[in-house]
Parts: sequence; C-alpha cells; structure tokens
Amino acid sequence: MKLLIRPDADSAAETVAVLVSAQLRGKPDSVLGLATGRTMERVYAALVREHRRGRLGFAGATSFNLDEYVGIAPEDPRSYRAFMDAHLFRHVDLPPHRRHLPDGMATDHAAEGARYEALIRAAGGIDLQLLGIGGTGHIGFNEPLSSFASRTRAVVLAPRTRQQNRGDFGGDADAVPPRAITMGVATIGESRRAVLLATGSAKAEILALAVEGPITASISATALQMHPDCLVIADEDAAGRLRGRSYYDHLARHDPELAMLSGDAGG
Repeated sequence: MKLLIRPDADSAAETVAVLVSAQLRGKPDSVLGLATGRTMERVYAALVREHRRGRLGFAGATSFNLDEYVGIAPEDPRSYRAFMDAHLFRHVDLPPHRRHLPDGMATDHAAEGARYEALIRAAGGIDLQLLGIGGTGHIGFNEPLSSFASRTRAVVLAPRTRQQNRGDFGGDADAVPPRAITMGVATIGESRRAVLLATGSAKAEILALAVEGPITASISATALQMHPDCLVIADEDAAGRLRGRSYYDHLARHDPELAMLSGDAGG
C-alpha cells in the first residue's frame, strides 16, 4: 500500500483523475472499476473536462461499477446507474454496451452475482478499481463481517450506511433500500490496481483504522493492506488521524510515483 496526502479535496480528486487518465492513455482498452458517491463527483468532473478538451478518450474502455441498490430500477434517479449517467456516462464516449452495473431489479440475487463475476472475467479482469470508504469502513457495500473471500452478492446495509445515504432519498434513512448487490472483497482484491480516495474530516477516523489498524473483517477496507498494488489518496482533513504522517510524507518525497503525482496535481 502507498499513501499520498493532498492539500484539499479538489487536489485529491484531481490526483485520482490523473491516475485514471494515465491508465486509459497507456491502455485504451482498460477495464475500469467505478465507484459512486459524493467523493467521486469531483473525479468524474475532472475526467469529463479532460474528455471535452480532447485529451482523453473512453471509446475502447469497459467499466464495472461496484454496486447497486436492490429494488431500484436503472431509470430511477436514485439509482447508481442514474448517478453514473449524470456524472460520467452521458459526457464521455464510453460505449453503452460496455458500461456495467449490477442489476438491482434481479429476482435471483445469487444468479445475478454469478453473472456479474462472469462478465468481469470475460472482460479480462479489472485493471484499475476506484474506491471510496464508507463510515463503517466498507469498500463497495461490503459491510462489517463481510468475508475477505466474498464475491458479488446481495448484502444487508448497515444502519449507519443508510443514514449516510439518506440525502438521495429525501433525507429519510428508512427510505434507503436495506439491501444492495455489491462486488465482493475478493472481487475487489483481484483488481490489478486499487485506488482509494478519502476526503473530509468525517473519514479521518475510519481511514486511520483502514490503513494503520489490524486487518479485520469488521472493516472491509483493511483487506486493501494485502492488495499488491493499492494507492490511497487522502486530503489533509481525511488524513488528520493518521499516526504515521511523518513517514508518509517521507515516502511522498522519495517514491518516484508519489513525487510525480504530487507534481502533476500541482503540489
């Protein structure tokens, strides 16, 4: 695992966008694992700007989103499909038939999970997986006690997660679906590279536990400590509880990739 701390949320998101852009330029047919949520909005806005300037193309790429709510149709404005349409898909040339999300309306969740896993395998696996981190420490919707061997499946959302996501459901946590279909921890762990973005002081405690705490199924993000190529990008607020700050700053100065990213992002 590597960790890079950026001055603020905008520069952290720009750094992640630089990584995605470099991935696509180096391998135009990349398979991208995509995430949703407010943390990712800045990343997608930066990628859309690059595309509109003619500096970034998605035409050869394939995408797989991490998750979708159970019982929410793709055309529902609260769906993650609608989020992706609004923030990325409508604005870039990623072919519609290569934009994948779990089917929240599937009646057989086990079959839907197997279908999604098969699609990922058929595409050659995920080259670059974007991740946020939830208040419970989840990656995707892998809530506490998710097995590190888990695959795409239906899960029950934690009360804290439903509370955090209530903004998309009129402020009512009870209106947030209690279940979702999510890539599993093992599915995420098989990505060739994982990039986790954390911004804001509300993420400081859980980020410190994920990066510096013991590896535990109670915090699925701790599984990333075992990932062979994981990069965590955090802003100053999210990095506020990290105990190893002086070491991370040392790494950022002397690791060639981190030093380059700091420069590319204006640091």
